[in-house]
Amino acid sequence: MSADMIIENARVLTMDPSLPRAEAIAVKDGEILAIGERAAVLGLRNGATEMIDARGATVLPGFIESHMHLAWGAMGLGGLDLGGVRGFDALAQKIGDHAKSNPQGAVLRATGADHEILPSGERITRHHLDRIVADRPFAMTAAEGHTMWANTRALEAAGLLHGRDLPPGNEILMGADGLAGGELREWGAFEPVLELSGELRLSLGLITGGEPARPPTDAERAADREMTKRGLAYCASQGITSLHNMDGNLYQLELLAEIEAEGALSVRAQIPFHYKNFMTPDVLERASVMARRYRSEWLSSGMVKAFMDGVLDSWTAYMDEPYADRADWRGEPLFTQKHFNAFAAEADRRGLQIAVHACGDGSVRSILDGYDHARRMNGARDSRHRIEHVEVIRPADIQRLVDLGVIAAMQPQHPPGAMNLPLEPTLSRVGKARWPYAWASRTLREAGARIPFASDWPVSPISPLLGIQAAIRRKPFAAGYPDQSCTLMEALAAYTVEGAYAQFMEHRKGRLKCGYLADIAVLSHDIEGMQTDVLHKAMPTLTICGGRVSYRNNV
Repeated sequence: MSADMIIENARVLTMDPSLPRAEAIAVKDGEILAIGERAAVLGLRNGATEMIDARGATVLPGFIESHMHLAWGAMGLGGLDLGGVRGFDALAQKIGDHAKSNPQGAVLRATGADHEILPSGERITRHHLDRIVADRPFAMTAAEGHTMWANTRALEAAGLLHGRDLPPGNEILMGADGLAGGELREWGAFEPVLELSGELRLSLGLITGGEPARPPTDAERAADREMTKRGLAYCASQGITSLHNMDGNLYQLELLAEIEAEGALSVRAQIPFHYKNFMTPDVLERASVMARRYRSEWLSSGMVKAFMDGVLDSWTAYMDEPYADRADWRGEPLFTQKHFNAFAAEADRRGLQIAVHACGDGSVRSILDGYDHARRMNGARDSRHRIEHVEVIRPADIQRLVDLGVIAAMQPQHPPGAMNLPLEPTLSRVGKARWPYAWASRTLREAGARIPFASDWPVSPISPLLGIQAAIRRKPFAAGYPDQSCTLMEALAAYTVEGAYAQFMEHRKGRLKCGYLADIAVLSHDIEGMQTDVLHKAMPTLTICGGRVSYRNNV
């Protein structure tokens, strides 16, 4: 039997303990045909075999991005990114330049803004933004994705200037004049602004979990396919071969199925049903339909995503005890315990995997209570239910998470201090007493938890190499506090083996092994020989998904 493709002159890290390292890989019909010493693998070459010289660089299983938002990230590509901008003058310059270069844009949008963008500690209001753009709607989203700031024109056009009734956990901050101050917390509050900007249709999987109110026109559907393809191509350029989307609806699955039918699906995708707190458990039949209809190795569902809280920086994460800097406030859970228990039991009964966003330790506790309730109602099974982020956890819940078999999906880019993120105000918000249990990835791993890594793109840069660098170089919050960093091999496993396990696919991907899917990332450097502060420079030169080249950089 001859190979379709052979990768040689490689330093292969297989992530397979039975054969940790190799020199060459042969691929046939989308699977790994052989792996091992170069001479043996080259015996499978014929005249039609595509030969790839890795030039002594690292070759890995394709990265598995275990928590991201495909449509949201794709919409931000090429837009105004305010990451790293500090001070009013710098903000005004960036927004002003963007406005001048987009004179026809009815709504101006930006992403990546920091809560502390004004170094004085002042919080942004519509009045600040009006001084920059007053004649047309402008809004910017925080890097964490749960906060938006809008100018007066945007608030007026969206019907938010005088406030609006919102579901629990969402808030329009009102000013002393009785009008909206400009800060909008959570997606339910800024949905009308997204509708203004034309971003709502592709955002429904995140905001409402529902479908477009009217069938998209052929032109709209084609535009949405192209936007989705752009996001997939960007993922492939980062060495990613599988993604776990963390918002979803049937429309997203249909778009991806149409892309697959064109032969253009460059990354394997899992899309969940998004269960919201205004829904009742009977709607989970929609999730079951999605699971039955989409269950291939390229495109699947079978998961239900929910949010239990918001984020720490806007005080919307739900804490077990009050915030250290707001003694009267713990945040609010988005579900009552009774509602969450009923949802968890019904989803579990249907054989669906559950993934729930939780930043606060109160939310983590509540979710574990719900998973325990589901187990008692339905009996124990290999459910692999997930908690996303686990930014703070109570000590008493660490072993409980492990004993329930719950996956802790974490993002090494998120801890304060990682990737040049500021320590404040987040650490003061959490409080020193909780620091040992904040972003506690090593503590959880050593307790026995399964931890896949991801970026939460576009909240953080999607690059797995940046995530790996952040995980390895992480420092304790202060002297005497736990070291939550990890080794290179632990970080690589979190982006490969653990991601496959989280999707019940550890028998098909996450390792380079005979018979496994030919999902492969070829890097530009030998990462084992690099200093940890420059790991991010080892960019993918080739990404192979299912034996097909999905990204190639010949530079």
